Amino acid sequence: MDWRLELVQVPVTDVDRAKAFYTEKAGFTLDHDHQVTDELRFVQLTPPGSACSIALGTGLADKPPGSAQLQLVVEDIHAARDELQGRGLEVGEVQDFPWGSFVFFQDPDGNSWSVQQILPRG
Repeated sequence: MDWRLELVQVPVTDVDRAKAFYTEKAGFTLDHDHQVTDELRFVQLTPPGSACSIALGTGLADKPPGSAQLQLVVEDIHAARDELQGRGLEVGEVQDFPWGSFVFFQDPDGNSWSVQQILPRG
């Protein structure tokens, strides 16, 4: 049996602001935006090339906004940083560690993202 992680909740204070950030600045694709009831809104966004999406909304989670810590993996950290900066996203400098190179950014609520280029194995 396969066990796939395909959706992670990201708690936010303003769904429309977060949706704009993730589509315009981070380059995610908007998959769904449904107002189910007055208390429940579900927004799903997916990073390019990812099998795992994020969920934003109202009535979804009890975690405080800004508490998520997530990681993306790319083949070229410098190209990824340039792409994010080109969209106007404030992203840190490339940092090199023995296990890979990273850049870091936050969404408007303070949810933390790391972007990693994994070193070749072997």
